Amino acid sequence: MTEKNHQSVRSVYIVSDGTGLTAEALARSVLIQFELPFQKIRMPFIDTPEKTREITERIQKNRDHSQERPIVFSTLVKPELIAILHEADALHIDLIQPFISQLSQELGTESKQEIGLSHQKASSDEYEDRMEAIQFSIAHDDGQSHTNLEAADIILLGVSRSGKTPTSLYLAIQYGLKTANYPLIPEDFDRGHLPSVLLQFKHKLFGLSINPVRLSQIRNARRPGSKYASIDNCRYEVNAAESLMEKEGIIWLSSTNKSIEEIASTIIHELETLKQQAD
Repeated sequence: MTEKNHQSVRSVYIVSDGTGLTAEALARSVLIQFELPFQKIRMPFIDTPEKTREITERIQKNRDHSQERPIVFSTLVKPELIAILHEADALHIDLIQPFISQLSQELGTESKQEIGLSHQKASSDEYEDRMEAIQFSIAHDDGQSHTNLEAADIILLGVSRSGKTPTSLYLAIQYGLKTANYPLIPEDFDRGHLPSVLLQFKHKLFGLSINPVRLSQIRNARRPGSKYASIDNCRYEVNAAESLMEKEGIIWLSSTNKSIEEIASTIIHELETLKQQAD
C-alpha cells in the first residue's frame, strides 16, 4: 500500500456570503496542485452572524474529531463575520481580504465592505443580453437553424459529441456570447468544403476536435455497438474533420483533456487575437 493510501481525507470548507462559485473555483485551482485527498464542503450565503456562528461551530467540531486542522477558503467581506469564522481552529485562507487591504492602502480610501456588491453591479441590460445569448445558443444548437447567423459572436464546428453544445452554453451563460454550433458530417467531408452558409462567417468559426478513442467511448454510452460509435468510424470522422478545418484555415483545438473553462477561454483569446490582427 502506498503512502498516499495511508493519508486521511482533509476537510476543506468553502465559505462565501454569496453563491460560493468564486471561492470554489479559486479553491479548486489551489488544491489541484496537491496530490492529496480532500473533502470539499461548500457553504454559500453565509451573510449573518448567526449563520457564521453555526458554521464556525461545525468547523470546530470537525477539528475536535480529527488529527488534522480543517482548511477554510473564505470570500467573506464583513470584518465581524470574518472574526467569528476565525474562532475555529483551522487553516484560514481569505481569498478577498488581502486584496482589499492592499488596494485600500494604495488607493487611500476604505472599501465598502458590503455583501453582494458583485451581484448588485450586474445591470438589467447585462442580464437581458445573457438570456438572449442562451436562447440564441439553444436555437442554433447542432445546426438546427441557419437563420440570423450574422448575429452570432462565435460558431463552433466539430464532429458529433466533441463538446460543442456544452461549450456553446457555457459561453452564453458565463460570457453572454451568442454561440451557434454546427456538426461536421460525412457529407461535408465528401464535398471537401464547408457548407456555403458558413463560408461568409469564417471570422467567427472555431473548431473542436477530440481523441478518437475517447469519442468512441462517449458515443458507445449513447449508442452502444453502432457504426456511429465504432473506433474505425470515429478515427475517420476526426481525421477528416481536422483535415477539413486545416484546409479552410479554421483554428481548432482538442477538447479531450481540457475543461470547458479552458476551451472557452482559449476560443475567446484566439478569436479576439484574430480580430485585432484584422483591425
